[in-house]
Amino acid sequence: MDAKRAFSPEQLHYLRLLSKQYPTVQAAGTEIIRLKAILNLPKVTEHFMSDIHGEHEAFLHILNSGSGEVKEKLEEMFGNTMSQRDRSDLATLIYYPAAKLELACAEVEELEEWYRLTIHRLVELCRFVSTKHTRRKVRSYMEPDYEHILDELIHLAGEDGSRRDQYENIISTITQTGQAPDIIKALCALIKALVVDRLHIVGDIFDRGPRADIVMDSLLQTRNVDIQWGNHDVLWMGAASGSRTLVATVLSNSIRYNNLDVIETGYGISLRPLSIFANEVYRDCSTHRFAVKLMGDDAEHYTEKDKLLSARMYKAITMILFKLEGQKILRHPEFGMADRLLLDKIDYDRKTVAVDGQTYPLLDWDFPTVDPGDPYALTQEESQVIGQLTDAFRNSEKLQQHVRFLYSKGGLYRVCNGNLLFHGCIPMTQDGELMTFTIGGKARSGREFLDYAEKTARKAYYDKRGSPERQFGMDFLWWLWAGRNSPIFGRDRMTTFERRFLAEEQTWTEAKNPYYIHCQNPAVCEMLLKEFGLEGPHCHIINGHVPVRAKKGESPIKGGGKLLVIDGGFSKAYQPTSGIAGYTLIYNSRHYRIVSHQPFPGKWNAIHKNHDIRNQSQVFEILDSRMRICQTDEGAQLQQRVEELMLLLQAYRTGAVTEDHQT
Repeated sequence: MDAKRAFSPEQLHYLRLLSKQYPTVQAAGTEIIRLKAILNLPKVTEHFMSDIHGEHEAFLHILNSGSGEVKEKLEEMFGNTMSQRDRSDLATLIYYPAAKLELACAEVEELEEWYRLTIHRLVELCRFVSTKHTRRKVRSYMEPDYEHILDELIHLAGEDGSRRDQYENIISTITQTGQAPDIIKALCALIKALVVDRLHIVGDIFDRGPRADIVMDSLLQTRNVDIQWGNHDVLWMGAASGSRTLVATVLSNSIRYNNLDVIETGYGISLRPLSIFANEVYRDCSTHRFAVKLMGDDAEHYTEKDKLLSARMYKAITMILFKLEGQKILRHPEFGMADRLLLDKIDYDRKTVAVDGQTYPLLDWDFPTVDPGDPYALTQEESQVIGQLTDAFRNSEKLQQHVRFLYSKGGLYRVCNGNLLFHGCIPMTQDGELMTFTIGGKARSGREFLDYAEKTARKAYYDKRGSPERQFGMDFLWWLWAGRNSPIFGRDRMTTFERRFLAEEQTWTEAKNPYYIHCQNPAVCEMLLKEFGLEGPHCHIINGHVPVRAKKGESPIKGGGKLLVIDGGFSKAYQPTSGIAGYTLIYNSRHYRIVSHQPFPGKWNAIHKNHDIRNQSQVFEILDSRMRICQTDEGAQLQQRVEELMLLLQAYRTGAVTEDHQT
C-alpha cells in the first residue's frame, strides 16, 4: 500500500509543515525525549493576586516575595545553618537587590568576602528551587548577558574535587573583575522567577491606590502572567479606547479619591482643560457635596483654594458623566437601565427628584450646565473639554501600551489547571438559574454570554475608529463597568447620583447579584464549574471583587472549599472594612495555600530594617499525590505535541514524508 495513504491529506499537510521544524528522525526523536522528561517534572507553582487597586509598593513586595514562598525556601535550605537575621537579610536582598547592594557598599567592611559568601548562598538556593525545571528552562529565565556564567555556577555547585575548584575560581574571578553586583542581581531575578512560575491577576489593577501604572510596568516585565479583567480595569480600557463616558468616569473617581498622580505623572495627561472650565463655570456654584477624600498627610498639603478647585473639578466632570451615561442608556434600551435616567426626573421648583417612583429632596440642585428641557445634552464648553481629555487618553503612549497588554494577556475569565478564574460573578437569578441577557440580539447566559462579552469588549479597542462596531464596543464596556448584573460589576445598580444628592441612605442600596448567595452552596459551585468544563475534587472557582471581612470572622474559603475569594483589601481604602491588607493564593505541586497579609510597612522599612509583610498562611487542601506536569493543561498540550511528533516519525519511516538532512 502507498505509504501516503496511511495518512489523511490534512495530516500529510500538517506533518510536512512540522517537518520544517524537525527535519530528521533524530530531531523529532530528540524533541520527544525532551518533552517526555518535562511531562514527568512536578507541576510549577502558580501565584494568584486580586484587587491590587494601584497599591504598587505592597504589590511589588508580595510579588518579589512570592507571598512568602521565597522565605519558605530559605527556611528549608538554610534553617539549620544560618541565623534568622541572616536569612532575613538574604530574603530582602532577593526582593530588592539594587537597594540592598547599595547599602552593603556603604556598610560592609569586607565587601569582597560578603560578595563571595552571598553568591555562594544564592547559587545554592538557585539549585534548590530549580529542581522543578529542566536545565533548558532555567537557562531561559537567566539574564542573557550572564547566562553562561550562571548556568556554569549552578551546574558546578554540587561538584567535588577539581570541579569544585573550578566553581570557586569562577566566583573569585567574578569578585576580582567587579562583576559581583550584576551577578547577584541576576541570581536574585532568577530565584524569583523560579520560585513562582506563573502569575494570575484576578482583576482590578486600577483605581483607589496611587500608581497603577507602576503595577502595569512590573507586569510587562513578568513572565507567564495572565489577567482576568476587573470592573476597574475595563473602565480604563474603555477610556483608552476613546469612550468619553469612561474618560469622565475615570476622572470623577480619581478626583474624588485625590488619586491624580497616576493620570498626570504616570500617563502624562493634563487636567488643565477641566480645571479652567470648572473654575469658570462652577465659580459661583455650590460644591459642598463634592469635597474630595483626603487621606493621611494629604489633608495638610492642601490649601482651602486647592480643595475648592478640586471640588469644582469633581462636580464639573460628574455632571458631564451623568449626561453621557444618560445618552448611552437612551441609545441602548436593551441594557435595561432606564431607571438610571434621573436628570430628567428633577423638579427644580420643588428641589426634588423622583427615584423609582418615590420623591426625595435634593441636597444640591445647583447645576449651571443642565438644561431642564434637554438635560442629557452637553453644552458646547462641556463637549470641548471632554473631547480634549478623551484625546489626551487616546494619545498617552504609556497608557496605550498598558491597555494593549491588558487586551493581549487578559480576558473576562480563564480556565487553568482545574480552576475557573474570574473577577466578579457568573450572573444568576434568585431561583439559582444562570441569568440570561439579550444584549446583542440573542439570548445568552453563563459561559456563552461571557464569551460574547469578551469578544464585544475587544471591538472597543480593535475595530475601526468611527465604526458602529467600535462605538457599540465602547458602550458595552460602560455596561460591563456599571450595567445591571454585569459579570464584573455584579450589582443591580450603581447609585452615584443618589450618593451625591440624596440624604436617605436607603436609596444608595446596590443589591448584589444572587450569585453571591448561591455560591455558598457547594452544589452551585460544582454546577458553575461544570458550565466551564471542570469537574473533580480539586477544581475551584477563584475570584475577588468583594472584600472578605476578615476582622468579622469571614473566611475567604467558601462553598464547601469550592470557592476561593482573594480580595482582602490591598487598597488602603478597603482595609478598615476587611481588617487585613489582602489575600493571595499559592497552588504548587503538593497543595493549595491561602495567605492573608497585614499592611505593608513601606519599602524603606523593608530595605533598611528587613521589615517584611506579616503573613498568616493556611494550607487548606492537600493533593492526593504530587502533581506532575503531565496532569496539567500545559501537560495536555505537550502530550499532544508528542503524539504529533510520533506521527512524524512514522511518516519519516514509511517514506510518506522525506527527511531533510541539509537543513
